[in-house]
Amino acid sequence: MTTTADQTTTPDTVIGPDPATAPVTAVARGPRPDLEPEPAGAVEKSLVATFVVVPMLALIAAIPLAWGWGWLTWQVAVIGIVFYAISGLGISMGFHRYFTHGSFKATRAFRIALAVAGTLAIEGPVLTWVADHRRHHKYSDKEGDPHSPWRFGSDWRALTKGLAFAHIGWMFDGNKTSKEKFCPDLVADSDISRVSRAFPALVAASLLAPALIGGLWMWSWQGAVMAFFWASLVRIAFLHHVTWSINSICHTFGKEEFEVRDKSRNVNWLAILSFGESWHNLHHADPTCARHGVLKGQIDIAARLIWAAEKLGWVSEVRWPDTDRLTSKYMGGTRQLGGMARPAAPKSAG
Repeated sequence: MTTTADQTTTPDTVIGPDPATAPVTAVARGPRPDLEPEPAGAVEKSLVATFVVVPMLALIAAIPLAWGWGWLTWQVAVIGIVFYAISGLGISMGFHRYFTHGSFKATRAFRIALAVAGTLAIEGPVLTWVADHRRHHKYSDKEGDPHSPWRFGSDWRALTKGLAFAHIGWMFDGNKTSKEKFCPDLVADSDISRVSRAFPALVAASLLAPALIGGLWMWSWQGAVMAFFWASLVRIAFLHHVTWSINSICHTFGKEEFEVRDKSRNVNWLAILSFGESWHNLHHADPTCARHGVLKGQIDIAARLIWAAEKLGWVSEVRWPDTDRLTSKYMGGTRQLGGMARPAAPKSAG
């Protein structure tokens, strides 16, 4: 029988359902540890290194290839943008706002689609991603946070080291967050657990599908190779660094417009690339809110698409911003609170 990841949330909900309410066996009594008993082995670390380094090298080579040699066509650019949007929105709408924080409820088909789309970003299986992020919110910028840039201190040397750790280094420390403790709801969801186990196959699809489409569209092996380089490797690397920047940059630089108990900040120049994830200060002020860019002028593409999905009947019980609740945390400034509402309906052409 399939169970869902839908959950009842309150304004103070941060990491989903209380792990203490999950079934406890006779063997596993007492509080579960935050980490898995077995750390990541050499093979796992090697795979992480491969998916970090290889796309990064492609990203470094992208500029001379595009401008120096003209090795980029409009067809490949379209393929890359489409796959970036699908995988990036899968992370923002799916892995983050839905699976981690329960910002809305979704139909079974849309829930599975979000899990698959997010997996195409190659940021880890959905269960692993959610467990890590829920642990981050439990200990945000304190001991236990898997990727805080303030881990080593606050002077410039420590912070430089911390930024590197929060951006990439934390993935190599060997610690694995306990999925049984931090996402028992998803472990019990047979659909999502199946998608999580299908991570290797979906990684292959994310890498090979752009090449196949590029080869068929341009009807040449050169088109396939070009699409693999740009729409697979470069796209993945670029999206990785945007996501990782939320962990590092958005916990170090930017504006604190809402009162929080950590170092989360709003960074406007990352908003479009991250589909609204960089309005990170508001997110930590109200973690289960479906909209992160709540102030006037703050672009939140993911929230707009959640609104569209709500209109289509794919999602329901969306937790839109509550003006009274957020006003109590607003620290003032020149921005108006007019954006604190569900996205307005687009104006008709007439």
